[in-house]
Amino acid sequence: MTAVRSPGGEATALSAKVISDRAAGEAYVAKVCFKHGPPRLLGTELEYTVHYAEDLRRPLDPDDLASALGPHTPRTLRPDSPEEPLPAGSPLSLEPGGQVEISAPPRASLPELHEAVSADLAHLTDLLARAGFTLGETGIDPHRPPTRLLETERYAAMERRFAPQGAGGITMMCSTAGLQVCLDCGEQDMLRARWEALHALGPPLIALFATSRRHAERDTGLSSARWRAVLDTEPSRTRPEPPSDDPAAAWAGRVMDTPLLVVRRSGARWDPPDGLTFAGWVEGHGGAEVPGPPTFADLDYHLTTMFTAVRPRGYLEVRYLDAQPGQRWLDPVALVTALLDRPSTVDKVREVCEPVRNQWDRAARDGLEDTALATVARTVADLGCAELGRTGLPAHTVDEVGENVRRRLWARRN
Repeated sequence: MTAVRSPGGEATALSAKVISDRAAGEAYVAKVCFKHGPPRLLGTELEYTVHYAEDLRRPLDPDDLASALGPHTPRTLRPDSPEEPLPAGSPLSLEPGGQVEISAPPRASLPELHEAVSADLAHLTDLLARAGFTLGETGIDPHRPPTRLLETERYAAMERRFAPQGAGGITMMCSTAGLQVCLDCGEQDMLRARWEALHALGPPLIALFATSRRHAERDTGLSSARWRAVLDTEPSRTRPEPPSDDPAAAWAGRVMDTPLLVVRRSGARWDPPDGLTFAGWVEGHGGAEVPGPPTFADLDYHLTTMFTAVRPRGYLEVRYLDAQPGQRWLDPVALVTALLDRPSTVDKVREVCEPVRNQWDRAARDGLEDTALATVARTVADLGCAELGRTGLPAHTVDEVGENVRRRLWARRN
């Protein structure tokens, strides 16, 4: 649910240009979503539910939250806020249910990322604590049902759209908290392998790092109720991308064929005509229910409504992991970084994950209770931990991450 990027210079002129046909739209998506080059940067985005410390079940009051966040309050909550980033540079945003999100700017090394994110998370934790709040430690709100806090046209339209399809959409929007890992696409000849490896890692890593069994004061019986909620949201925009010989072309086609979730309008609801795809909009369908022919800025915005397991945004954004408690966010970030560090390791990942490829439902339901997933997760963990020394993290931190990962595996076996 990331806000649309703000282009400048030549990009501004392009963003205002009308898309001539489907081919032009697909070419643009392939170009902006998959940028090639040596892997140099990495980042992370951390989401957390927010609770009153004295009563974890109490619904959030938006005024209390804005008061606590002060100058860091996102404009989706207070339009006149200065929206200052956190001290180490991370912008702060809010999900529809009031979950806070730290979006760290990309860094050239994992130690740099660790230092910056740890500082910003500590600052945010202290800021909220002084106002009587505490951050959640799981991937879904264990105490409250989903309730939308942000009054924006985007989120209002999304809630109306998802409501007839069941509870998945509103739960994903308002109750879940994820951890995202952001990695460069790599050189063109590396892209397919890195893309496939990150998808192949999905089921075993969902199982390994699941933290979202309890939701709204009940045991869901699921290993990751958060990931189940994502899968239960509109499949055209949430189902994981299948393997392809040309990931950029396949993604571009999918984006154009995905129905519009919202259409930005002035002074009116943002609900789109039912079933209208972006390609259909380009082709002139939708009539008076949509404002004019779409521009590249509209296509940029449409891209922000794709909530897949791995989302290409010029880099690869891993979106399938549950939030982790406190500073334990480093464990999955370090493991994924290590597993993607060398082409030989990437190839090994694809090989060892093959037995559970595409087992997304089983991962959400059974996690490490599933023997096949547990076996692959153990192999992946061993492989990643053996590569942690290449991340540049201090030896004591490498040891701590490795121990944390092994402890998760051991806990699920007993």
